[in-house]
Amino acid sequence: MIIVTGAAGFIGSNIVRQLNRSGITDILAVDDLQDGHKIFNLADCDIADYLHKDDFLASIRSNRDLAASVECVFHQGACSTTTEWDGRYMMHTNFEFSKHLLHYCLQRRIPLIYASSASVYGAGQCFGVDRANERPINVYAFSKLMFDQYVRRILAGSKPDSQVAGLRYFNVYGPGEQHKGSMASVAWHFHRQLLEGDEVRLFEGSGGYADGEQRRDFVYVDDVVSVNRWFMEHPECSGIYNLGTGKSQTFNEMARAVIAWHGRGRICYIPFPEQLKNSYQSFTEADLTGLREAGFSADFMTVDKGVKHYLDTVSDSRETC
Repeated sequence: MIIVTGAAGFIGSNIVRQLNRSGITDILAVDDLQDGHKIFNLADCDIADYLHKDDFLASIRSNRDLAASVECVFHQGACSTTTEWDGRYMMHTNFEFSKHLLHYCLQRRIPLIYASSASVYGAGQCFGVDRANERPINVYAFSKLMFDQYVRRILAGSKPDSQVAGLRYFNVYGPGEQHKGSMASVAWHFHRQLLEGDEVRLFEGSGGYADGEQRRDFVYVDDVVSVNRWFMEHPECSGIYNLGTGKSQTFNEMARAVIAWHGRGRICYIPFPEQLKNSYQSFTEADLTGLREAGFSADFMTVDKGVKHYLDTVSDSRETC
């Protein structure tokens, strides 16, 4: 069996779907379906079982076996709302939950591949996986960094007998994110804006960047899933790795790619929100040194190619994007 936490979420559901395409259906899906709209992410998927995240946590805390044999755990479940400032909730959901799952896997020698985040780098300009570069500027990023630090201590001590790999996602976009609302990618927001009108709205200049010229490492979800699968196939690789394309692109480039797909539209710049001025990353770009040294050699999609694939996919499906 393979366990996927956050299985009905954006990246989790894409992992489940890709496993299905490989003929794997013996999957335990873990999530919280209080927002029932997330079921559409799994409606076309085949799974063996489902557990609410609280029941799953209770099971692993009581040290109960969840299956006769677990091949791998993809831990994607988290509160990913970067504007959430309830630190107690965030640390319980993202840190404590992850610690319990880590020790459950270590005790049973189950490979654990988990989602970290490039948000741990804060507003810095250096994105190598190094403690000196890590300065979180919101509670979400802090919770992710704290678990990375916990994993580092485990890996630096007596070497575990099983894989523990943390993947620091940069700006992921693609099918399956429609339920995320304000936390969905700018590709999703630009697409929705053109479905409803004739313009896409970008922030005016900030952080020394001109209008719409803020830069992010936008990585397509299929590439993210491919890296997760690669780690499952290489259980000898443990550590913390960046997962982006290694090349930043501007918000203007993303907007132009969406406009090109629609064949219409224009860019409108809006004032930069006051509440984001001290908690916004104007630039991200993954340093892929560690990932390449581990052996992952495939190329990543550019924004032009990724946006076309994304919008072609959602236009050919029932997804409303």
